[in-house]
Amino acid sequence: MTTRYTRDHEWIRLDGDIATIGISDYAQEQLGDVVFVELPTIGKTFEKGAEAAVVESVKAASEIFAPVAGEVVEINEALEGEPGTVNASPEGDGWFMKLKVANAAEVNELMDADGYEAFLETI
Repeated sequence: MTTRYTRDHEWIRLDGDIATIGISDYAQEQLGDVVFVELPTIGKTFEKGAEAAVVESVKAASEIFAPVAGEVVEINEALEGEPGTVNASPEGDGWFMKLKVANAAEVNELMDADGYEAFLETI
């Protein structure tokens, strides 16, 4: 599974038509210690770019945007009790949600790992 990234520092991995979504290591470093995660409800649908979740840290609250359009089919309920997992494993166990993707072509519009690294160098 290839990981793609957005300019808002979300990552997405597509497995068939199901996309796992979280925030990048860069994003969790900028946030600092995550203390709360607000996840969407299963069955909720999002357009690409819509606010899908909220992550709060000791520094700030940040919106998590849907990198592609789709319907929430699973959320990472473990984050409700252990929000620090986002810091410990942002691109692993700290995932936020899984979406049934409405248009797989939207995934191809996102940056690959090399493109994201190049983007980070411009910040």
